[in-house]
Amino acid sequence: MTKTTIILHSESLGRGNDELGKTMTGAFLRKLWASAKKPDTIIFYNSAVHLLTNRSPVLDALSGLSKSGVDLVACQTCIGFYEIEKKLTIGRIVDMQEIVSILTKSEKVITP
Repeated sequence: MTKTTIILHSESLGRGNDELGKTMTGAFLRKLWASAKKPDTIIFYNSAVHLLTNRSPVLDALSGLSKSGVDLVACQTCIGFYEIEKKLTIGRIVDMQEIVSILTKSEKVITP
């Protein structure tokens, strides 16, 4: 079976209007949650780590993905930069060494 990893760099998909991008992120994650084929891992970099906090508008989808076996990982450096470790609701914090390991073991890496 192909090991698949998705990378989210921000709370907003695409470039342009941030509100539209946030709506698209929610739609993407909910469709992914409903999909029969799910990734093995989703890596959250930069401002995407905010999606894993208690104020995230997509916690339902992320919780569903996690319960389906998707590993949700947050960049430790990014969590520290945004000072949100105590607000993290879901997922686990990993260092760059583990992110590199996840990526090098993945046959398919997707950045929507």
